[in-house]
Amino acid sequence: MLITFTAYIMIPVYTLLFVAGSDWFTTNFSVLGNIAGRNEAFVLWGLMVGIYFFVCLRKIFRRMPEKPAGTWLVPLALVLLDFAVTTPYLPEELPFKAFLHIVFAMAAALCLCLYLFLAAWRLRKEDRTAGLVTLWCLAGILLVSAVLLILVGIVSSALEIFFTFSTVFLSRYLYGRTKRLISQSP
Repeated sequence: MLITFTAYIMIPVYTLLFVAGSDWFTTNFSVLGNIAGRNEAFVLWGLMVGIYFFVCLRKIFRRMPEKPAGTWLVPLALVLLDFAVTTPYLPEELPFKAFLHIVFAMAAALCLCLYLFLAAWRLRKEDRTAGLVTLWCLAGILLVSAVLLILVGIVSSALEIFFTFSTVFLSRYLYGRTKRLISQSP
C-alpha cells in the first residue's frame, strides 16, 4: 500500500510542486535545486525517489524465484543519486563539482535503467507477457527521453519529470507482477 501511494501520489505531487513556477523546457532539477532556499527541497526529492526505488526494486528481486543479475545496481543507483543531489550544480562558481553532479546523476539513471532491463529480462522466464511489456515500456521510456533531449537540447525538467514518473510507474508495475508470482507459486 505504501509503495503504491508513494509511486502514484507522493512522488508525482512532490515533483510537480518542486518544479512549480518554472519553465519545464528551459531549466532542470539541478538548476532549480541550487537556487537559494530550494536545495533542501531538491535533496528531499532525491531521497524520496531514491528510497522508493531502493525499497521497491529490492522487493522485486527478493520475490523472483531466480535473482536477476545486477542486483548490486540498485544500492549503487541510490548512492549515486544521493551524491548527485548533494553535490552542488553551480557551473560558473564550482565547475568541477557541477561536472561531478552531472556524472553522478547520469550514472544513477543508467544503473536504474540497466537494472530494470535485467529484471524484466529475468521476469520473462516466469511471466513472459509481463517481462515483454516491461522491456517494451523501458524501450519507450528511453526513446521518449532521447527525443526530449534532442528536441530541447538540454536535460530539461520536462525530461526529468517524464523519466521519473515513467520509471516509478514501471517499477510499480514490476512490483505488482512479482507479487503475483508469489501468489501463483505452489
